[in-house]
Amino acid sequence: MKAILLEKPGQFRLLEQEAPSAPGPGTALVRVRHVGICGTDLHAFRGEQPFFTYPRILGHELSVEVIATESADPSLAVGTLCAVEPYFDCGTCPACVRGKPNCCLNLKVFGVHIDGGMREFVHIPISKLHPSTSLSSEQLALVEPLAIGAHAVSRAQLAPHERVLVVGAGPIGLAVTQFALLAGAQVTVMDISEPRLAFCQRLWPHIACLHAHGDALALLQHEVGDDLPPVVFDATGNPHSMHAAFSYVGYAGRLIFVGLFQGDVSFHDPDFHRRELTLLSSRNANSTDFRRVIDHLESGRIDIAPWITHRTTSDTALEAFLHWFDSKSNLLKGVIAFAPTGETL
Repeated sequence: MKAILLEKPGQFRLLEQEAPSAPGPGTALVRVRHVGICGTDLHAFRGEQPFFTYPRILGHELSVEVIATESADPSLAVGTLCAVEPYFDCGTCPACVRGKPNCCLNLKVFGVHIDGGMREFVHIPISKLHPSTSLSSEQLALVEPLAIGAHAVSRAQLAPHERVLVVGAGPIGLAVTQFALLAGAQVTVMDISEPRLAFCQRLWPHIACLHAHGDALALLQHEVGDDLPPVVFDATGNPHSMHAAFSYVGYAGRLIFVGLFQGDVSFHDPDFHRRELTLLSSRNANSTDFRRVIDHLESGRIDIAPWITHRTTSDTALEAFLHWFDSKSNLLKGVIAFAPTGETL
């Protein structure tokens, strides 16, 4: 089978591997249909991804087709399309026992800590497969980033009509925005990129968008005065943005960090206490989030089609990556279609 290997920062290679054997108990042999490209892959390509070793097969935003399984579950019959929950937890550590497998002490993220889905066939635990009989393969490949947004919004416990600021209009910021809107919040999005803000405005004409050039706090205060938003999500993974986000939160508000960077976050403690802020992190997602995303996609409450700005196949991916990972590519979400060996898509 073919596979795409990131040998070292800046260098991919298309190679042939031996196809995996029949699956054992609790696993399924699946054919990879589509792979979504995200910021994690970009950071790995640039050598900026924490907790990452090379060489590595990337790919954690996946849609797959069930090829073989010992499971008697009819929803996982051969030929079924599934989204993959790529967070492989141990099930026995304190976090798992407390019902937080996304924070597993021994967590292995598929395509990050272990080789992922940029290959034709792979074994996946059946507990990490989320089937759908109505969604397309491309839609299922984008369930994972949507689930991250869904999980972050669930962490915030939004009230109906609560005012929310989302900092960062990349795919994760868009996912947070989508689920904040579904929760009934009044959402403002802030970003330094005018094209991304324009994209947000096309998706959701009724939301406010702020171009964060210069003094972002002054810009926000110009819009809302002293009544700063009670809920702020930072989905940038940018240290400057994350430090600044503390100043955007209203009194008794919540700040949720969805992105992360390899470093320390500091804040002015007296101001933090004076406003009685709550600081939350949001890590990955869980099975409930994946099913909720699929339900919203199946019902038509989320339209993911406009998010996909770049497409390629496994045969042309190496050349495409050189353009996609360029800062001028305007990549929002790229998708790779995997053609079986000897076939062309």
